[in-house]
Amino acid sequence: MDLPVAPPAFDATTGPRQRSRADLGADIGAGCGLVFLELIALVVIFWLWFLSGFNLDPGRTVTSDSLWGYLAAAGGVGVLAVVAAAIAARAGAVVTVVTQVVMATLTCVIVLGGAATQSHQDQRCRDIPSATGCNSDDRTATTPGHRRSGGLGSQPSAKDQVTSGSEVKRREPVS
Repeated sequence: MDLPVAPPAFDATTGPRQRSRADLGADIGAGCGLVFLELIALVVIFWLWFLSGFNLDPGRTVTSDSLWGYLAAAGGVGVLAVVAAAIAARAGAVVTVVTQVVMATLTCVIVLGGAATQSHQDQRCRDIPSATGCNSDDRTATTPGHRRSGGLGSQPSAKDQVTSGSEVKRREPVS
C-alpha cells in the first residue's frame, strides 16, 4: 500500500540561507570546559599575587608585588576568551559564545578594577612615600637620577669607586 507523501512545507537545511549549528551537547561541554579553565587561570594568577605579599615571619613586614604584571596576565585570559567567542560564533556554538562573552566581561571588570586600585596605590606612594604598603624599592626606582642596585646597568662605572659591600661612592673629578 502506497500512501501519498506530501513535500515538506519548509526545509531550512537547503538553499541560500542554510544554517549549521554545533551539536548542543558539545557546545555546552566546550562552554563549561573553557569557563572552568579560565577561572582556574584567574585564580592561579591572583593566588600568585597574594603569595607575593605573604610571609609567616612576624618580625618582617612584607608588601605584595605591584598588580600591573598580574593584570596583564589576567588581560591575556580575557583576550583568549574573546578569541574563543569569535571562533565559537563562527562555528555556531551559541552556548560557548555566551559563556565566553560573560568571561571576557568578568575579566574586563577585574582588570579595570585592579588597574584603578593599583593606580590609586601608586599615586599614594608617590605623594606619601612612607605610607603603609609602599615599598622602599618602589620609591627609589621612581626617584629621578637614582638607580636600583642589581640588574642590568648596575655595575659601577669608571667614575665610581667600590668601598665596602654594595656601597658605591662617587669619585670627585680631579681639577
